[in-house]
Amino acid sequence: MRLKYVASALYIVFLFFSILLALPVIVSLIYKENTWFPFVVSAVISLLISLIFKLLSQKGAEKDKTKFEKFNDLKKSEGLGIVVFAWVIAGILSSIPYLFFGFNPINSFFEGVSGITATGATIFTTYDLPKALIFWRSFSQWIGGAGIIVLFIAILPQFAVVGRQLFFAEAPGPTEEKITPRIKHTAMALWKIYLGLTILEIILLSSFGMNVFDAICNSLSTVSCGGFSPNSESIMGYGSNIICWIIMIFIFLSGANLNLQYVALTKIKPQLLFKSEEFRAYTLVFLGISTIVGLSLFFKDKMSVVDSITQSMFQVISLMTSTGSVTSDYSNWDFTSKVLLFIAMLTGGCASSTSGGIKISRWVLLFKTMKIEMKRMLHPNAVMITKLDNTIVSKEILGQLVIFVFFYFFIAGVSMLLITLIEHNVTIGISSSISAIGNIGPAFGNIIGPMGSYDTLNPVSKFILTANMFIGRLELIPFLIICQKEVWSRG
Repeated sequence: MRLKYVASALYIVFLFFSILLALPVIVSLIYKENTWFPFVVSAVISLLISLIFKLLSQKGAEKDKTKFEKFNDLKKSEGLGIVVFAWVIAGILSSIPYLFFGFNPINSFFEGVSGITATGATIFTTYDLPKALIFWRSFSQWIGGAGIIVLFIAILPQFAVVGRQLFFAEAPGPTEEKITPRIKHTAMALWKIYLGLTILEIILLSSFGMNVFDAICNSLSTVSCGGFSPNSESIMGYGSNIICWIIMIFIFLSGANLNLQYVALTKIKPQLLFKSEEFRAYTLVFLGISTIVGLSLFFKDKMSVVDSITQSMFQVISLMTSTGSVTSDYSNWDFTSKVLLFIAMLTGGCASSTSGGIKISRWVLLFKTMKIEMKRMLHPNAVMITKLDNTIVSKEILGQLVIFVFFYFFIAGVSMLLITLIEHNVTIGISSSISAIGNIGPAFGNIIGPMGSYDTLNPVSKFILTANMFIGRLELIPFLIICQKEVWSRG
């Protein structure tokens, strides 16, 4: 790995990230709050980090001619290094504003990382805080939801040449999906849909009774599949089924493939969505689990028909897409419903979406591979291939899929064991680990459930969960590769 290349890219990233960090200053001025200083400090620190990376990239540049604008041979390991370092440093920078509002360093780091990774797990026990901080909380999720690097690929000409390596390093789905010949245009298409959904949701929420500030914050958190809300009771606090349905629809769209939505929209062919195996599976899983949960709520919890449908569908899609917004304290639901919600947490949304988790496309490929291997036992000489949407999936990709699923549950399992031992609580150990690595947010139980907070957890537990948030957001592969010794060899 040529560290000067990595430093050159990070210089550009954090130069522009400093601008994003300063945006809450505008909110502070609008609401006449004297809370602008923490965000200016954060922006200045980001700028200083950017300058340090610039100096590192220029050290000895006269000898080896290493300049960011000129290199076009970025290695995969270098792309992964850029992405991993960018996310970790962005998490640290995102946590700085919280330090100025009475939060200790551990809680600040936890909340900052939970925001930028669009996880939504919170240490907040009170929401009587300045609007600038509440805005940053949701805005950080929006920045991280579609990807920090993907944003910069879309808007910065400096990333035009190396965009492909960085794009797939940040979003290592089961297949390399691009909808235009140039990755920059693919990134721009993704962000056009992302921005369009955000603006449309703000308009709709504002039109149906939600105040503008809350509409903005909830929309930023919804479209990013993050889940932070300015209301202490999340979406339940608004007491409106219409608002629930609006947010539910946008959660569903945000958990679906954004690139596929762009193609369907630009060609004015919504039927293209249902030609995708992943989208069909995504829809069927959502409707199937929602139906069973709804029936359970109706017969066991004695909810009305409308409430059973609304609560079941909202909570299933929210946890399935790793959004984590809630309209009810599902910790009080019957056992069957809670088991099904836990299954939804393990499912994930679609590839090229803002959702976390394992992702539907991986589950589809995994079941297809299992089916083929069982057939191979009966017909060992038969030639059988795995396809997704009539496209052959290579053995290399299937191999990565198996590694991904194995390490996903291995890391989650180790985290479960450690946190269970630390907290002396099996429910916290299991549900918090799955929630963190799936970037979901709320878990199960009275402590860290939908109405709870991670504030009282042991600092070591918070550190483990924070690491899981990073690993889950990077979808494991960059993390696993960057941990290999040969990646760090020079040259």
